[in-house]
Amino acid sequence: MSEGQIARVLVVDDQTVVREGLVLLLRLLPGIEVVGTAADGAEALLLVAAERPDVVLMDLRMPRMGGVEATRRIREEHPGTQVVVLTTYSDDESVFAALRAGARGYLTKDARAEEIAEAVARVRRGDAQLDPAVQRRLLEMVSAGRQPRDLPDGLTPREAEVLEAIARGRSNAEIAKELYITEATVKTHINKLFAKTGVRDRAQAVAYAYRHGLATPAG
Repeated sequence: MSEGQIARVLVVDDQTVVREGLVLLLRLLPGIEVVGTAADGAEALLLVAAERPDVVLMDLRMPRMGGVEATRRIREEHPGTQVVVLTTYSDDESVFAALRAGARGYLTKDARAEEIAEAVARVRRGDAQLDPAVQRRLLEMVSAGRQPRDLPDGLTPREAEVLEAIARGRSNAEIAKELYITEATVKTHINKLFAKTGVRDRAQAVAYAYRHGLATPAG
């Protein structure tokens, strides 16, 4: 590759072993030059201003400043730098927050090296690159006519999804299987949505879902 095709990349992750591993991996890939690493969003902003990378590989959950806020700031202050989220989290709330902040790519950390390289190349050209599972979730929500915001009582999209499943009479185990999450995660979502909506049991949750148009009674 010619020098003009080299993508200058900044790696942002709060875990040292992950940062170092990504740097080692990226240095093996053609067309990529690592120009720096940052341990949080605040440090990333300083390095983007100093190094002007083409692409930032951004983690989401970090101290001081998380990836969503850092992405928003980078896109506002340095529009020539694109952001690819590379994270453990693929839940609806994380995905939509990152995309609304201006991320052009979203990959989970089990992505293959070739997928990371492709994402870097695509977002640098102004295209988007999404993890297949993330892309499928977006398509499902679009086809269902649902929006990732404006839910009642501060419910997240995932909490609304769990609530809708409860209204369909699904057990925690069935919800976990449908949404590809653990039963423990289902219970966490239920506890949160109960607290937000003020319902005390599943019967009240079903009534709430019907009342707010989050589910439709059968028949």
